[in-house]
Amino acid sequence: MWTSGRMSNAKNLFGLGVSLYFCGLMDLTTTMLSGSARPLTEGQEDNLSDKLHQRMKRSWVWNQFFVLEEYTGTDPLYVGKLHSDMDRGDGSIKYILSGEGAGIVFTIDDTTGDIHAIQRLDREERSQYTLRAQALDRRTGRPMEPESEFIIKIQDINDNEPKFLDGPYVASVPEMSPVGTSVIQVTATDADDPTYGNSARVVYSILQGQPYFSVDSRTGLIRTALMNMDREAKEYYEVIIQAKDMGGQLGGLAGTTTVNITLSDVNDNPPRFPQKHYQMSVLESAPVSSTVGRVVAKDLDEGINAEMKYSLVDGDGLDVFDINTDPNYQVGIITVRKPLSFESKKSYTLKVEGANPHLEMRFLNLGPFRDTTTVHISVEDVDEPPVFEPSIYFVEVPEDVDIGTTIQIISAKDPDVTNNSIRYSIDRSSDPGRFFYVDITSGALMTARPLDREDISWHNITVLAMELNNPSQVGSVSVTVKVLDVNDNAPEFARFYEAFVCENAKAGQLIQTVSAIDRDDPQEGQHFYYSLAPEAANNPNFTLRDNQDNTAWILTRRSGFRQHEQNTFYLPILISDNGRPVLSSTCTLTVHVCSCDDEGMVVSCNAEAYVLPVSLSRGALIAILACIFVLLVLVLLILSMRRQRKQPYIIDEEENIHENIVRYDDEGGGEEDTEAFDIAAMWNPREAQLVVKNRQDMLPEIESLSRYVPQACVMDNNVHNYVLAKLYEADMDLWAPPFDSLQTYMFEGNGSVAESLSSLQSVTTDSDQSYDYLTDWGPRFKKLAEMYGATDSSGALW
Repeated sequence: MWTSGRMSNAKNLFGLGVSLYFCGLMDLTTTMLSGSARPLTEGQEDNLSDKLHQRMKRSWVWNQFFVLEEYTGTDPLYVGKLHSDMDRGDGSIKYILSGEGAGIVFTIDDTTGDIHAIQRLDREERSQYTLRAQALDRRTGRPMEPESEFIIKIQDINDNEPKFLDGPYVASVPEMSPVGTSVIQVTATDADDPTYGNSARVVYSILQGQPYFSVDSRTGLIRTALMNMDREAKEYYEVIIQAKDMGGQLGGLAGTTTVNITLSDVNDNPPRFPQKHYQMSVLESAPVSSTVGRVVAKDLDEGINAEMKYSLVDGDGLDVFDINTDPNYQVGIITVRKPLSFESKKSYTLKVEGANPHLEMRFLNLGPFRDTTTVHISVEDVDEPPVFEPSIYFVEVPEDVDIGTTIQIISAKDPDVTNNSIRYSIDRSSDPGRFFYVDITSGALMTARPLDREDISWHNITVLAMELNNPSQVGSVSVTVKVLDVNDNAPEFARFYEAFVCENAKAGQLIQTVSAIDRDDPQEGQHFYYSLAPEAANNPNFTLRDNQDNTAWILTRRSGFRQHEQNTFYLPILISDNGRPVLSSTCTLTVHVCSCDDEGMVVSCNAEAYVLPVSLSRGALIAILACIFVLLVLVLLILSMRRQRKQPYIIDEEENIHENIVRYDDEGGGEEDTEAFDIAAMWNPREAQLVVKNRQDMLPEIESLSRYVPQACVMDNNVHNYVLAKLYEADMDLWAPPFDSLQTYMFEGNGSVAESLSSLQSVTTDSDQSYDYLTDWGPRFKKLAEMYGATDSSGALW
């Protein structure tokens, strides 16, 4: 028989001794365990093994072991002891432990059977372990007891504080709620064992948020605790709730959470206008639906409870103005409903009401939830353009009206109080043909050109009226002119008629039906009358029959027409209308005589040509050729003489009075400037290339020198060479400006060797300075060289 238990010792103050007794085994097992130590034979062992396996009842029953969690000692924690009645204390029994945590969390002394926990245990991680125990013969390794399971339970200690897993909390409650109104329920959880002691028993309390709110200590339900909490006074509250285990006793662990509570709005504040009188102004030219001003009623509520509806409830401008509510800003917008006129009415008074459309019955005693204000609107005068009366004109005028006839008086007036003078004109874009004219002061609309209904039957013109003192103010009116028809167009053929009559035609045969058109449009309709013209009234060939339906028939009066006698007849027809006065015209019908077959089908309408044999004699042909030859010779002679008489392009200056301006009163450039430029070069540059006249304003030596100066010399720093190069270019360019024109060379030069020639510095100039270099500057500076240059005793310049 086995026993196991837990023994108290100095090393384990928390141990709990447990002594367990097991039921007796079968007789054979008991004999073997308590009898002799003789070894069993092989057959006995098998028999014993079969009997053990066939046994349905467990040979031992273990109770649970208990060990406290969170042991903090340094030595292994003693859990309990396994002991078998077969154990004589001589170490022949070996105890083995297996299962959950065996060898890792729990160990067993295989000799004594003592079980120890070698790790710190946490019930919140694992509350129990299931292990298996076995007793073996140390020498043979055979089981001395059947293997059995036992449980080690971890006993709880209060090592976990309550926690609010859903915190922090957010809640709202309507303002002005009664005391005790539920707000939100908070819940704290404790990881300790709720079935063991009071470690998981939680009690709630409020640390912050009094006196506004309270909490149920058992359920954690938060309620309002104060009457008439007003959102407009304070909207947000921060409430701190504490949960403490151990039933709230001293030494219990606690946890806290925050609950943010917002007071939601209710309609408990009526709207109020901040001012009882509003003053507004509007221009009389303000268009319909334009904004005049805004009014607003203040409401301390928000959202739907602050929604406002504005209306006009009284005043003398109910039909002139309107008010709309802006849903975004809850303001009333006053707008123009009808056109305004400063001259008719200068001010209006309106009574505006603002009211909450959404009311709560329990707060009606705080009302009324509406308010009114008075709005005074002043209409401001503006300089308005002239106004026509009526606003549109319709005029009918006959097309034969005389030029300058007044067809309508256009009237406009200044709507302003000043009543400025008006000047009239026609918008020429509406009357591009300039058929009409309007008197600038009286507004009389007159015809300026003849009207023709058949050309333009309707005229839509725009008459402008402008204030004399302010031309920017312009009014306009549309004038529709209908041109009435008069009988001024004679009827004529509807198209070009060309009739055919057969040679074999008989008398009274119809050869053509004619009709007419008239551009006029009489009210009673068109009716035409046909007859032969007076000169053809007794025409022996054809006759006319008026059908009285605006058509007429042309009939043959005889038979026996012949092409070779006359192949074309012209029949004048007189057409008259029914107008007043009667107009008529004569139209000509062309009748061709044609050859026809027996069935009357036209075969040919061309007269047969009677060719007469004509031959020219040889003498006549020779005479004609001789005349042609003489004409050709004359033409060539004339052309040759014109070439010889052609004047040359370069004409001597003495023979052409238009050539030069020879002398003039200007002082000029000296004795060499006596002749002007040759204008022949401008007449014909090509001819000038053949006869190149020498320039008379240049001496031969300088001219010959300039011819050989290359163009590249223009970059030479010597002014003399630069000028010569430019002169050379001008001589060779026949299309250059006239020779006496001003040439700009844009060249400063290197400075004068004579330094400054200014008279301001003549005092400091050396009187003995030499000017001999002037002789090298050419004939143009000869006079200066003679005046300033030194001479030897012989009088020669040196």
